[in-house]
Amino acid sequence: MKILILGGCGFVGSNLAVYIKNKYPSYEVISFDNLQRLGSELNIIRLKKEGVVFCHGDIRNIEDLNLINEVEIIIDVSAEASVLSGLSSNPHKLINTNLLGTINCLEFARQQRAQLIFLSSSRVYPIELLNNAKYEENDTHYKWTNNQDISGINSMGVSEDFPLVGYRSFYGATKLASELLINEYVKFYNLEAIINRCGVISGPWQMAKVDQGFVALWLIKHCYGGELTYNGYNGQGKQLRDVLHIDDLCNLIDIQIHNFGIYNRETFNIGGGIENTISLCELTKVCEELSSNSISIQPAKEREADIRIYYTNNEKISSISGWKPVRDVRKTLKDIYSWISKYENTLRNYL
Repeated sequence: MKILILGGCGFVGSNLAVYIKNKYPSYEVISFDNLQRLGSELNIIRLKKEGVVFCHGDIRNIEDLNLINEVEIIIDVSAEASVLSGLSSNPHKLINTNLLGTINCLEFARQQRAQLIFLSSSRVYPIELLNNAKYEENDTHYKWTNNQDISGINSMGVSEDFPLVGYRSFYGATKLASELLINEYVKFYNLEAIINRCGVISGPWQMAKVDQGFVALWLIKHCYGGELTYNGYNGQGKQLRDVLHIDDLCNLIDIQIHNFGIYNRETFNIGGGIENTISLCELTKVCEELSSNSISIQPAKEREADIRIYYTNNEKISSISGWKPVRDVRKTLKDIYSWISKYENTLRNYL
């Protein structure tokens, strides 16, 4: 089998490439990336060591994609992934990467007659509806309640039935627009495609930033020193998210690749689920334990496009596949800490 991973030197793409190549040595795995993300170049040596082929290219240029032939599976994990992108700056790069890139990917998949797995985002769900959902507050976190006035949400999280009408950030809008285009290609060109709406994903090799990869960022700051903030919501760090270990995501995509017909033309919410939720202040405590260090965390004003709570209801994907996350948040953080410790001298120049 020949598999092309778009965004293949990023956090998700590189881990996925290594996972597939290690499990299926006879497969040809190609990691396609423009290397614009700081630290992504570190993955080239890692990927080549595992037998993954690196191809330097940009999804915004269809000519770059057309240099590759006879692809059977395309996994699109490429994106300008910051929720803050375009909110206080020109959104042109974001839209070009996430939307024009998807159009090029779809045309390439159509020409190659390849199957497509597209990683979308939980950020397709509207901000105002999520923040207006009923919740309760305890000492360390917020949590949704049952008996909601909105469909597709309860104490178990957000399902695929949650409404899509409303604003969601430029990033979320580009991912939703990409989903719509994929569905058009599925209908009119008979493209075989799977859409996975992912929540927070974390693990080793995540080159975290303030606006992307907060779980790894929290631990990195505790290990190397630096400042963090609890943004908004009274500055107490009670915002809640679910966290999915990268290896659990790789396991699911492995299942989808090898049973494609079962998942074809479907959209799935994918995340750590209610069992793997953690708030910022709870995350701080775990990071302090692992790093044996504490840092300054100050309250700050609420960030634009922020949400109080998000966690995934995995019922649809679990009922079809039997898949569920098996690595909890503490395991995720321990694996990140081991990675930081092993590559400390190299990572200090990037993180």
